[in-house]
Amino acid sequence: MDALRNLVHSKNILATDLDGTLIPMEGCARNAADLLKLSEELATAQIPLIFVTGRHLRSIVKAIDQFQLPVPDWVVADVGTSVYESDGSGAWKLVDGYSDYLQASVGDTPLEVVRFAFERFDDLTLQAPEKQARFKLSYYCPRDQVDQVARKLQAALDNLGAPYAVTSSLDPFTTHGLIDVLPRAASKAAALQWWAEKQFVELQSIVYAGDSGNDFAALVSGFRSIVVANAEPELIKAVELAHASAGWENRLYVASEQATSGVLQGCRWFEVL
Repeated sequence: MDALRNLVHSKNILATDLDGTLIPMEGCARNAADLLKLSEELATAQIPLIFVTGRHLRSIVKAIDQFQLPVPDWVVADVGTSVYESDGSGAWKLVDGYSDYLQASVGDTPLEVVRFAFERFDDLTLQAPEKQARFKLSYYCPRDQVDQVARKLQAALDNLGAPYAVTSSLDPFTTHGLIDVLPRAASKAAALQWWAEKQFVELQSIVYAGDSGNDFAALVSGFRSIVVANAEPELIKAVELAHASAGWENRLYVASEQATSGVLQGCRWFEVL
C-alpha cells in the first residue's frame, strides 16, 4: 500500500478506538454519513490508519464488514496486547516482536496466577473465552463500581508482586463495567509507542481518537488527541488536565459530536484531512 510505503514521511496518521469512537452509534444517521466521508477522505489523502481497540482480531474483522469501516493498515488489538500488520490482501500477520517484548516483561509469571488469585472476588465475572488473550485477562464488574473494583484488584496485584496492571472502562453498549488485566508494560498507549518506534514515526504525527478509560493513557501520551463527545465527563476533564499539566498546546480536540462524527471533526481540526 502507498500509505505503508510512505509511513515514515507521513505527517498525519490516524489511530482510533472502535466501539464508541469510530463505529457509528446505533440509529445515528449522522454518524453513518460521516463514516462514509471519513473513509473517502482518508483514502484520497492516503492517510495511514490504525485501529486500537479492546476487541480481538476476529471481532475486528467482523466489525469492518458489519459497519463498513475503512480497512486499516495496522491493528492494535486486545487492549494493546497484540499488534497485527496487513499484508495488503485482507490477511493479518501477528507482529512477533511485540509479543516477545511483552513476554520478556512478565517473565515466568503467567496470567493463570492472577486468575487464581482473583477467584475470591465476588464482584467479578470472567468474560467469554474468545475475549481472553495470551496477555489479557478480562472480566465484567458492576458498572457503578468499576473504579473501586479496579483499585482493589490493583492492590491485590501489588501485594502479589505480579508484573500486571488493571485497566478499566465502561462498555458503551451494555450495563457492564470492564476490567482488563494486562502486563504492566502493555496498554493501548504503550503498543502504539512501540509501533511508532519500530516504524521510525514521530509521536506527534499520530492523531489518536478515543472515548473511554482504556484510551486515557493514549490520549495523554504526546499524540495529538481527539476525545469524542460521548466520552464520560470525568475522562474529558482528566485528559484536559493532563495536557495542561504537560504544557501541551493544540494537541487536544474535544469534539462537540459523538463517535464517528467527532472523529471526523477532530481530523479536520488537526488538518489531517
